Amino acid sequence: MRQKQIFECVNELGRVELDHVTPTDAEYAISNEIRERCKELVLDNSQLEKYKENLLNDIKKGLGKKTHPSSIVKCFITYVQDLPDGTEVGKFLALDLGGTNFRVLLIELNKNHFEMRSKIFAVPQHIMLGSGEQLFDHIADCLAQFMKAEKIMNEVLPLGFTFSFPLMQKGLTKGLLERWTKGFNCSGVIGNDVVQLLKDAIARRGDIDLSVMAILNDSTGTLMSCAWKNRYCRIGVIIGTGTNACYVESRENVENMDEPDAGSGKVLINTEWGAFGDDGSLDFVRVDYDKIIDQNSVNPGKQLHEKMISGMYMGELVRLALEVFCKDGLLFGGKGSEALSTRDRFYTKYVSEIETDAPGTFTNCKEILEELGLKHATEQDCINVRYVCECVSRRAAHLASAGIATLLNKINEPRVTVGIDGSLYRYHPHFHNLMMEKISELINPGIVFDLMLSEDGSGRGAALVAAVASRKR
Repeated sequence: MRQKQIFECVNELGRVELDHVTPTDAEYAISNEIRERCKELVLDNSQLEKYKENLLNDIKKGLGKKTHPSSIVKCFITYVQDLPDGTEVGKFLALDLGGTNFRVLLIELNKNHFEMRSKIFAVPQHIMLGSGEQLFDHIADCLAQFMKAEKIMNEVLPLGFTFSFPLMQKGLTKGLLERWTKGFNCSGVIGNDVVQLLKDAIARRGDIDLSVMAILNDSTGTLMSCAWKNRYCRIGVIIGTGTNACYVESRENVENMDEPDAGSGKVLINTEWGAFGDDGSLDFVRVDYDKIIDQNSVNPGKQLHEKMISGMYMGELVRLALEVFCKDGLLFGGKGSEALSTRDRFYTKYVSEIETDAPGTFTNCKEILEELGLKHATEQDCINVRYVCECVSRRAAHLASAGIATLLNKINEPRVTVGIDGSLYRYHPHFHNLMMEKISELINPGIVFDLMLSEDGSGRGAALVAAVASRKR
């Protein structure tokens, strides 16, 4: 119910416009001790410039032939060489597998108009942990059900496949699974081509036929989805449960590119920037809370950049700070609660809800603290809790901004649109405005940019990659 209080609208470019911005802390009296203890969470531009320098070095390593194998930011080649140009027409299928549900979509494109129909199917636990053959047979079965319902069983349609697990791509239609994540552990898939596994499952059925045109991840889909609407889009970013970025790179900078130039002189690069910092290059901005988050995670020492930004960890970062401040007698009169001491009990949505309260009002904050067994919290506590939330979310927004600024400066085109998808960017009341402001401070003079909210990057984006591939063919 509280989430409805986050008012937003999307204008014709898809940008999120918000009806208020983060109030300055001068508007209410944050305790000096809390302000002092949170200083380590506030990044200045000199720190962000160092971040940009480190990230750019890592991106260049990822693109280099000799340095790629040992690089931290992998910069995988997607083999997508062309963006949509508005001439894509026809019917296209898309598969979107990235969790316990997957979707099948049918998209009809006609000039600058599209229609989309989709259905969500569950992936049962026994299939998530079964064999690869079982998984892809299940996907093919659901695909056949959908095609039958849409009366397209006898058509051979181009298909784009969004597969949001770590892939080593060998071509537009070939990707080897590096490792399973998100609770999947199907045998016989790691190291194999998932497109071929899908084709084999379709062949085993014998009742449907389609043409797999591309495999991609959700950041590539986000870029493509936004580029269809906005011809200046060159960057796709996910800021949700996780974070990643994809951007348009000149082929001459991609030393591992082994396919002929399709004519654009460009190729989309999937940075996998969530792993930035895994070699220690972010240690200068990481704090004790970050280290605790990492130690308690399922992948210690991995995805350190992601752990400082994404929605999966933001609430826990706030909880860790609140717990320490409470123990030190700076919050709640030193009296905590069982919930406050329980890992992952302070949800990331609480951060958005607390920051949605109008300046000087604490309706959501008081309600959330009551849920956490902190009914004795005073108004001063609410002021301080909000400030902690702001410091953690602002740091995340500024890190993401520095990453985007690095890509904008690298692309160095005079006008660029950045397509963004993900629940954190979409629902946090100030993330968009914080990013607009900070990116402006960190980009080279002469670059004009805007941030565009993506619409269904993983679904529509997959169909668009298939559509562009069909057009080029």
